[in-house]
Amino acid sequence: MSDNKSNKPGTPKDTHYAKLRRAHRDQKAGGTPAFRARQPVPPGEAPTEGLVRLYGLHTVRAALDNRRRKINKMLVTRNAAERLAIGDLAALPFKTELVEPKDIDKITGSDAVHQGVLIEAEPLKPKRLDALGDTRLVLVLDQVTDPHNVGAILRSAVAFGAGALITTARHSPQESGVLAKSASGALEHIDQIEVKNLADALGQLHEAGFQTIGLDSDGPAELEKTFAGDKIALVLGAEGKGLRQKTRETVATLARLDMPGAIRSLNVSNAAAVSLYAARKFLANSE
Repeated sequence: MSDNKSNKPGTPKDTHYAKLRRAHRDQKAGGTPAFRARQPVPPGEAPTEGLVRLYGLHTVRAALDNRRRKINKMLVTRNAAERLAIGDLAALPFKTELVEPKDIDKITGSDAVHQGVLIEAEPLKPKRLDALGDTRLVLVLDQVTDPHNVGAILRSAVAFGAGALITTARHSPQESGVLAKSASGALEHIDQIEVKNLADALGQLHEAGFQTIGLDSDGPAELEKTFAGDKIALVLGAEGKGLRQKTRETVATLARLDMPGAIRSLNVSNAAAVSLYAARKFLANSE
């Protein structure tokens, strides 16, 4: 009786011959078939006026936990619902649909890293400057328009305990999925204040006891050597343009980050993180 074990499907011998057969077929057909990349899906229609779409696990989890956030609808995959620890979708106080990732792709576009969850919600209402509260550290943006940068700045601001992010009503990005995803949940954890005139707002910060420090690569002093008092407002300008002239004239101090390397400037979101760390350390040591 012959031993046929070596000819059973799945053995190394069988796999070897299968590869040879495939190679022979490919050669007769003119070579190995070319790889076909998946066609990108463009974003769908914009949300209904008065609503924003937010996506990503951290972003949505933070929105769900924020009592101020009014959510109208959620699209979520089974896997994302498990990762968000949502046991009963029907128990949520808003409409929820269990979908496939491609269904969300049709709304956000395939380039958006939605991680299987999207919500439609009302944007958070910005606060007034006179509602600043008793925080000792704030961040002020002078017409920083890139939502990726503003989102990353929000994340750093929350991480280092800043009490508010102050922006201008014009020339600043509105709340959006891109901004919120870059903020990774930080959007829900910090007061955002909109002002019409930044110079006037800086004057109000002075009256409230804040030392306003404008970050400038050509600032006359190193940032760490300019800190004084017990309230700090760090002011950062837009990519490329930096601080506007009026802002430079209005801040109490212009300072630079000391960078001994060949590159003398940082992306605005990186500069914000470094500046916040230095300011937080100073404030902690001065308590």
